[in-house]
Amino acid sequence: VRNSFNSYTMNRLTQTLGAAAVRDREYFERTNALIIATRERIKRELKQLGFSFQDSKSNFLFVTHPSVKAGVIYESLRAAGIYVRHFSKPERISDYLRIAVGTDQEMDCLLIKLKEILQQHGDLHGNTGECQ
Repeated sequence: VRNSFNSYTMNRLTQTLGAAAVRDREYFERTNALIIATRERIKRELKQLGFSFQDSKSNFLFVTHPSVKAGVIYESLRAAGIYVRHFSKPERISDYLRIAVGTDQEMDCLLIKLKEILQQHGDLHGNTGECQ
């Protein structure tokens, strides 16, 4: 493990805790299964909302929407305190969002807010729900 140019630096404490988490096989398997189940559910939900993406076997999804720009979605989510990654430089990925898989509650809040955003832009009709 090494420190890199991004903001996910790994100091001695995080390395020690990470190694302990991987050594605890039961915890690792349980956590891994939760992430996979949540990711697969979110993939289904995002497809229903019109998002498209390549299949993912990791802890994040790289998504785009055909009618609402990624920058608009990003700013709306950010204003609501929901953080995803957006690569705004005018490149091939400027209209994509990188969504990390969180807890079921976090992902439910994301979905509720995405429905609100799509509804505001005329791309979704119906009830959006509430986020707690």
